[in-house]
Amino acid sequence: MPRRRWTGPLLLALLLTAPLSSPAEADALPSRAATAEAASPAPLPSLHATTTQVASGLKRPTAIAAPDDGTDRLFITQKSGTVRVYRPDTGLAPAPVVDISSAVDESGNERGLLGIALPPDFADSQDLYLAYTALPDGAVTLARYRLDESRLEVLLSQPHAENSNHNGGQLAFGPDGDLYWSIGDGGGSADPLRSAQRLDTLLGKIMRIDVSRSCGSLAYCVPDDNPFVGTPGAREEIWLYGLRNPWRFSFDSADGSMWIGDVGQGRWEEVDHLAPGRGGLNLGWSCYEGLEKFAGGDCVPGATYTEPVFTYSPYTGGCSVIGGHVYRGEKYADLVGGTYIATDYCSSTVWALRPDGDGGYEQAEIGEMPTQVTSIGATADGEFYVVNDLPGGLHRVSFTREEPTCRVDRAVKAWGTGTTVDLTVTNTGSTPVNGWTLEFPLPLGQTVISDWNTDLTQGSNTIAATNAAHNAVIAPGASVTLGYLAGHTGDASSPPRFMLNGDACAVGE
Repeated sequence: MPRRRWTGPLLLALLLTAPLSSPAEADALPSRAATAEAASPAPLPSLHATTTQVASGLKRPTAIAAPDDGTDRLFITQKSGTVRVYRPDTGLAPAPVVDISSAVDESGNERGLLGIALPPDFADSQDLYLAYTALPDGAVTLARYRLDESRLEVLLSQPHAENSNHNGGQLAFGPDGDLYWSIGDGGGSADPLRSAQRLDTLLGKIMRIDVSRSCGSLAYCVPDDNPFVGTPGAREEIWLYGLRNPWRFSFDSADGSMWIGDVGQGRWEEVDHLAPGRGGLNLGWSCYEGLEKFAGGDCVPGATYTEPVFTYSPYTGGCSVIGGHVYRGEKYADLVGGTYIATDYCSSTVWALRPDGDGGYEQAEIGEMPTQVTSIGATADGEFYVVNDLPGGLHRVSFTREEPTCRVDRAVKAWGTGTTVDLTVTNTGSTPVNGWTLEFPLPLGQTVISDWNTDLTQGSNTIAATNAAHNAVIAPGASVTLGYLAGHTGDASSPPRFMLNGDACAVGE
């Protein structure tokens, strides 16, 4: 049975009242075949991501931005309120180019200078846009910093005094030239302020504003086509709502679509992918965490929620998804062109996602980042760098093609509320596998009842299937078969990805 979709004609809820009328549903995401850059021919399990440290000495870096001014510079924010500059030829400059530490509240683990964006006219304007928690009360604040004058101009502020966590803080200019800004739900646990589903607050939202001009008493303008313009009681700056802590989001430079990494409560981390212009969508929190109904969450009668395109369980060692970018550079275009890359702060797993052309997404684990990555940035030419929190380094990301040494073929028989899955694991490498563990996720709502030819354990939706005594060795070219019987609540599909002894496997039928 196909996975249930939540998207449809959007019914918008104002505060806790009945749904309102909504804009018509936009067209589906553009096909990657219709974009200028063809999708990568390399299957995702054949990709391998590695990093090379190019600078050290950063102090709790949080974000990366690259001016398109011919300098090849990277601007790197630090939690305390400073911005450092890195150049590939000269390294990390010792003195910060920006210092607003006197305005920044860095108390608590998640407060501080959180985001940076450079406008398209940066080379001429010398303006930076910064997101930070401000003294004295930790209000989440958007400001313009005039680099040539060392002057900070506050544009917009949202009170955030109750808790120090879930500040969001991503800034990015969209393909429309407007500035987008994310704020978390106000922190604490389980959205105690019920802010994510409310439209009278900027908490738990992504905003969209025009910072190229001012309107009336505002230091910016609200675009006329923002979804809640004219909605009584709603903040007109809101573009998307129903978010928990959208720490990092980005726009695909090829098609303008938006990718969001939204940090979960404890059971599910999620990635959302939205077509251009899809303002007004409700991404589900706190009615849903990922694809799962959240116990005690705020569910507005009649609301329609937009489903994430990818979720994973923190039970695999993760804790906070770090949203990344779609690779549109030239150096690795034949490998990862058109592929979205993300990671996790705790597990350091590199996730690769790619639309499959049928409405779904291919997915694979393709390596590891350094420990505690806080942000993935792209140069003006589209190449990737990451910064990590502690000990504070800058790392260049590279990709290679390494053919997987295993393949998993799947045979599924589903009925009613049950399904049997037979997995054939083939050693496609040149050396024997002597002792193995096959790890894979189950779709939401599946629970293993029994298994064969393996010692299988389930944690949340994650499976670890270890060899039995009689099939511990898999010779090159040889295969072993294992399987399980599972109950399901509607989704009887087979696992989408597999890792054999920590290496990604090609996935057959």
